[in-house]
Amino acid sequence: MSTLLLDEPETVRTSNVEAANQLRTTMAAVRVCFTWFGTRKSLSIEQKAQAAESFGAQGQFLTAGKKLLDSSHPAFKAVTAVRGRILSHWKGISLPFPEPGLRLIRQADIASFDVQMTTLRAELDDAVATLDLHFDELRTAARQRLGSLYNRGDYPASLRGLFGIAWEYPSVEPPEYLQRLNPNLFDQECRRVASRFDEAVQLAEEAFVSELNRLVSHLSERLSGQEDGKPKVFRDTAVENLREFFSRFQQLNVRSNADLDTLVEQAQRILRGVEPQQLRDNATSRQQVASQLVVVQATLDGLMVDRPRRSIIRPTQRERT
Repeated sequence: MSTLLLDEPETVRTSNVEAANQLRTTMAAVRVCFTWFGTRKSLSIEQKAQAAESFGAQGQFLTAGKKLLDSSHPAFKAVTAVRGRILSHWKGISLPFPEPGLRLIRQADIASFDVQMTTLRAELDDAVATLDLHFDELRTAARQRLGSLYNRGDYPASLRGLFGIAWEYPSVEPPEYLQRLNPNLFDQECRRVASRFDEAVQLAEEAFVSELNRLVSHLSERLSGQEDGKPKVFRDTAVENLREFFSRFQQLNVRSNADLDTLVEQAQRILRGVEPQQLRDNATSRQQVASQLVVVQATLDGLMVDRPRRSIIRPTQRERT
């Protein structure tokens, strides 16, 4: 294997290796999968040809579809809302991983994650059961709206079982039997996995920097300036979301970037003991917090542009083949 190093200080590379090893030994991969009834369907060839006639077009050059159900119905929105909570919980308790559909969760959190996901799956089942009670109503509405495009065959007898969630913890490590069968291939796979965790560290840093920048920028903008001669309105969540970020950062951070650690600590000190109502009632506190956050935001902007350059590992010709 040949390695191309791009002007990165030795201390940074060592820190990154340690952080990657920490992820590899303390985290587990987790995948969340959804079964979801599709509410849209493409038109048939004949229907597209008929629709194309009104535009003087040819059907094979037209893409068209129909909406089977009104997804804005309260019962359907309730189902979608549970899905949103599931995704939010999964992403909130985990770190990104450079393989599609996988994220990293602390091994110590697996039991509580299972409990929470089981609870959310039950909520999803309940929401689907309620949606199913309105299914006839939704089909009747679809028949009226779709006209001749309505096809009873597009709809199942029931929506139960057509929405679901599953999760698993797939291994991302090379299988042990490979070491017996082909030691060289096993070593190659070990290096590939190591590079994946190195990239996971970078992805985690980027995600933390981006989220902190967004949250600080939003609160700073709300605390600064005026609208119609009055201080800008902001919600409690502008502060609460930052505090939730601090907690998640403390739990999931692998201490791979000292600059990021310092910025998070700085932002946390700025908001320590500060309540949203205090910022609304006290102009001095509001201005002080706003000016301090501007400094943090400026440093974050620089951190987003001037990220450390990592080592790039290029496979040899033998490994590629």
